[in-house]
Amino acid sequence: MQADPGFYGPLQYNPAWMWCGAALLALVAGWYVFVLATTRPAARSQPGSASSRSALTELPALKAAYLQRIHDVDREAAAGNLAERAAHQEISLLLRGFVRDATGVDATRMTHQDLARHPLPAAAAVIEALYPAEFGPGPLPSVTASAARASEAVRAWN
Repeated sequence: MQADPGFYGPLQYNPAWMWCGAALLALVAGWYVFVLATTRPAARSQPGSASSRSALTELPALKAAYLQRIHDVDREAAAGNLAERAAHQEISLLLRGFVRDATGVDATRMTHQDLARHPLPAAAAVIEALYPAEFGPGPLPSVTASAARASEAVRAWN
């Protein structure tokens, strides 16, 4: 037995452990911020905002780009490099992409009925005409005729 047992306090932890814990918490918080920042949907522009006004000034260039792409699909189908059904699907996708870029409405995920309910009847009519060529079992209409219809809808866009 000891003569003077005395009081021994608890042992202190090394300060490095506190900094390791703080760094771990900062990493977890940073991970949450990263995940939330990269998975948030993009902010939609309001009608009349600066971004939609700039899109209106770029409309002729946008039309020209999409008309060229529709023409390229028609040329590829005529050359036999692209199947007719795939060409019709590509034309439909291009028209929907043009509507999305011109208006901000994500037409690539809409049916022709959704497009008709939106104030987009011209695009809805062309998409509806393309449906049998895209999905129907019967004989396919000519790719050139479908491309001409889609091009006319792009040219007539205001």
